[in-house]
Amino acid sequence: MITLAASAAIAVLTLGSCATINSGAALADKAPIGQKMGEATSTYILGLWSSQGEQNNIKKAAENGGIKNVSQVEYIDKSIFLGLVIKHTTRVYGD
Repeated sequence: MITLAASAAIAVLTLGSCATINSGAALADKAPIGQKMGEATSTYILGLWSSQGEQNNIKKAAENGGIKNVSQVEYIDKSIFLGLVIKHTTRVYGD
């Protein structure tokens, strides 16, 4: 019974994920958020290899959303498998 409980706890910790959002909210009080939103995402494995290279930057996110004037930026990181895989998303708002 203890082995089963320990196995379940390890599975939950290993397969669980965590997400954080870092917002550029300081920009929002000087300018409206805007009508458009764009995103660019990359997945990093072991912190060494990225599925999209450096394609998750503000410029790429703005291009994906058709945004010419960026008013707010958010960075969202989702950790999977205890940080072995990280999904990094850059989200921008503007017009």
